[in-house]
Amino acid sequence: MGNRDIIVIGGSAGATAPLKQILGRLPADLPAAVFIVLHLPAQGIGILSTVASGAGPLPVRQAENGMKIEPGHVYLGAPDRHLLLAGDRVFLGRGPRENMVRPAIDALFRSAALYHGPCVIGVLLSGLLSDGAAGLSAIKCCGGMAVVQDPSDAISDEMPRRAMAATTVDLCVPGATMGDVLSDLVREPAGAALPIPPEIRLEVEIAAGDRIGSDNLAAMAAVALTCPACGGVLSEVGEARPMRFRCQVGHGFTADALAKEREARVDEALRVALRIIEERAELVQRMAADGRRSGRAAVAEMYEARALEYREYADMIRPVMLKSLDPPVGKREV
Repeated sequence: MGNRDIIVIGGSAGATAPLKQILGRLPADLPAAVFIVLHLPAQGIGILSTVASGAGPLPVRQAENGMKIEPGHVYLGAPDRHLLLAGDRVFLGRGPRENMVRPAIDALFRSAALYHGPCVIGVLLSGLLSDGAAGLSAIKCCGGMAVVQDPSDAISDEMPRRAMAATTVDLCVPGATMGDVLSDLVREPAGAALPIPPEIRLEVEIAAGDRIGSDNLAAMAAVALTCPACGGVLSEVGEARPMRFRCQVGHGFTADALAKEREARVDEALRVALRIIEERAELVQRMAADGRRSGRAAVAEMYEARALEYREYADMIRPVMLKSLDPPVGKREV
């Protein structure tokens, strides 16, 4: 199988600094190709130059569809496209977003696992939520190695920690020393090839833009949840760890990403409900005043009671909304 000559790296919040440290420590004669996915806005600019500035002697290129893979080169994911590997070529997928992002780290990791198996080293850096955890699990399942940034060294430790909970990680190292570790690992022989689970191939095809198909969806267990991206029915992906869901279109979510999206929608719904109730209370209070002015005491009393009832509803919703907007202790963003 040769050596471990495919390095795939993913990160999100706080990943730029350790990524530059890693690339700065890789030698010019690195016998491996490096592929990087960072969570980017659809019109993200400047990331290429930021990464290139820390890449030392290695050339950095934004990935293009059909580009040939060469050792000693760094390929950076393009905005709004999944970065996928297919044999000795790079492929940019137009498939649905996963965990509300495209490019997604999981998509890159799975495609590397599918086509390069034990030759892959998956690296997960600082970031929020759990994109990359399922992909690292796929890499391990296909015989590759899993490396994560030491959570105590990460600005945002959720990605490394959730990857460590989802699969057996081979190494957990600080960003400052990871470049040297990778330089050694790529010179070691790869292990034996392992059978590729069919679900990994399916999810790579979805990221590439292929239709998920009702027969494939039938193998997943439908749940009473809707897709935040398209409103379709979600199905749970087998016994996946971390827990994951996909809809008929193919949008994918880990459970924590789905919960985060739902939390945002609950907050918005509470704000809207509070506004509507307060407006309703104001309206019926005015109707009560109008009733008294026109001598309709019974009507005025009815509207005043209704206004009081609405204000009591508002008083119940307001503290719930404020509590939902207040992050738990230890989870405040800085």
